[in-house]
Amino acid sequence: MAVDALCSPLGPPACEKDAKALQFIEEMTRNADSVQENVLAEILSRNAKTEYLRLHNLDSATDRDTFKSKIPMVTYEDLQPIINRIANGDRSPILSSHPISEFLTSSGTSAGERKLMPTIKEELDRRQLLYSLLMPVMNLYMPGLDKGKGLYFLFVKSETKTPGGLMARPVLTSYYKSDHFKTRAFDPYNVYTSPNEAILCPDSFQSMYSQMLCGLYEREQVLRLGAIFASGLLRAIRFLQLNWKELAHDIRTGNLNPKISDSNIKRCMSQVLRPNPELADFIVSECSKDDWEKIITRIWPNAKYLEVIVTGAMAQYIPTLDYYSGGLPKVCTMYASSECYFGLNLNPMSKPSEVSYTIMPNMGYFEFLPHDPNSNSSTSATSDKLVDLVNVEVGKEYELVITTYAGLCRYRVGDILRVTGFHNSAPQFNFVRRKNVLLSIDSDKTDEAELQSAVENASKVLNEFNTSVVEYTSYADTKTIPGHYVIYWELLVKDSAESPQNDVLEKCCLAMEESLSSVYRQGRVECNSIGPLEIRVVKNGTFEELMDYAISRGASINQYKVPRCVNFTPIMELLDSRVLSTHFSQSLPHWTPERRR
Repeated sequence: MAVDALCSPLGPPACEKDAKALQFIEEMTRNADSVQENVLAEILSRNAKTEYLRLHNLDSATDRDTFKSKIPMVTYEDLQPIINRIANGDRSPILSSHPISEFLTSSGTSAGERKLMPTIKEELDRRQLLYSLLMPVMNLYMPGLDKGKGLYFLFVKSETKTPGGLMARPVLTSYYKSDHFKTRAFDPYNVYTSPNEAILCPDSFQSMYSQMLCGLYEREQVLRLGAIFASGLLRAIRFLQLNWKELAHDIRTGNLNPKISDSNIKRCMSQVLRPNPELADFIVSECSKDDWEKIITRIWPNAKYLEVIVTGAMAQYIPTLDYYSGGLPKVCTMYASSECYFGLNLNPMSKPSEVSYTIMPNMGYFEFLPHDPNSNSSTSATSDKLVDLVNVEVGKEYELVITTYAGLCRYRVGDILRVTGFHNSAPQFNFVRRKNVLLSIDSDKTDEAELQSAVENASKVLNEFNTSVVEYTSYADTKTIPGHYVIYWELLVKDSAESPQNDVLEKCCLAMEESLSSVYRQGRVECNSIGPLEIRVVKNGTFEELMDYAISRGASINQYKVPRCVNFTPIMELLDSRVLSTHFSQSLPHWTPERRR
């Protein structure tokens, strides 16, 4: 069939395969409500005999009205006893009639540990389907991507087994280790410079080194660079800053750095390595300069765009990305989580502040809880307030609630979304933020309760010095690579002769890190994606000045409370002007892959 015959309203497709993908998007979004109705009926029908649906007296009906009247909205904590049973080996059909194949570990935490999201084998097919739609959309806006390659820094993370023998690992690690990724068919529009062996190496240094080396060898073939998060791409640039001499030496001699010991990488890199003194001289010339502005386009001159997530907390990295790339377009292609994959960006060249994701109604059953942007909680968080996918209103904010094929029913994901419009009858959303998250550098998400607990534990170190923490606030410093948490402390020192010195406050930094979630500690220890925590001690009276400033801008003195996270420049300047001393964690916090009890 001719490509023209399959032309989509989205635009002229690059090839027949793209045409079919674009046609699928049109069909799904044009019939969003009926697709949603069918998805829910299929989920309820196949899971009719599960313990969870029978518990709520829903073991035969598959219609929306009955579902809404009987199934409550839930959080992870509500489901945790059931999830623990599955993790401990209960193989009865509790949530899903299909066997739970593994757990996907969420970047959110419960009691400091990653959440375990049950999944089934067929979800890999569903995720692969969404991936297959990304390049057909991208090709509408950026022609010629079949003429070169993508330099993507992709990594696997640690995985563990639950007591019942099921694997527990991040969703992308699950995907990269699957046959869907490892034995994927050749696609000229989606060729990576990084070999699978490098991506699948669990050692982050060896993986990054070999991926960067391949990217340098093929620098003129690279048409796009990417990582999952903006922080990941900046970490790769920082890696180049620290290791360019060794990389240039390998390219000059054709010999691999002896630090690379992984046998699979050594074998595949033997096919890549060849002496290239001219390329080595070029890398030395560029990387030895003090000025690294536009280093991405200097090293990879044919790069057309960066593919990274720069929405939500990642927006803080945009200025640094612009500095290193000379303002290359930043493309966010899809919206997904451990619980479910949701949708894609049909206008990938839009500015980061204008990115909207179109929900694909075939991925799961989606409902939306109205959210008041002036409040910390969703409006009247009861199931009867939930709105169907096609009934959301433009301009309003909602918390996402999902029902999945793997058995999650009316589960609150915690993402706050704002409706920006519709593509056909499917809504499009800005990702506003993760609910209740104060601090985030990479995949970590620290909320106010976790930060408070960490401060309390660290302040115990000060007890023997007759010192206490009067007030505190924080911010995520992303000017450093990797970024790190900064905590401002105002101290009450009862006896100046016993005032805590630098070594004591360094211990406080480490005590805070030890109290933060396993996701944070993994970022510090295994992934090197988070830098050492910093405490800045400020002068006495600083937080009174902060209150005075807030009141001068219209805050009510009766309702004012110290913000636990700040990102408003004048406030940060005020705090920094009052800093007496700075202290960093000098050791790594304890972290090992979680042992599931």
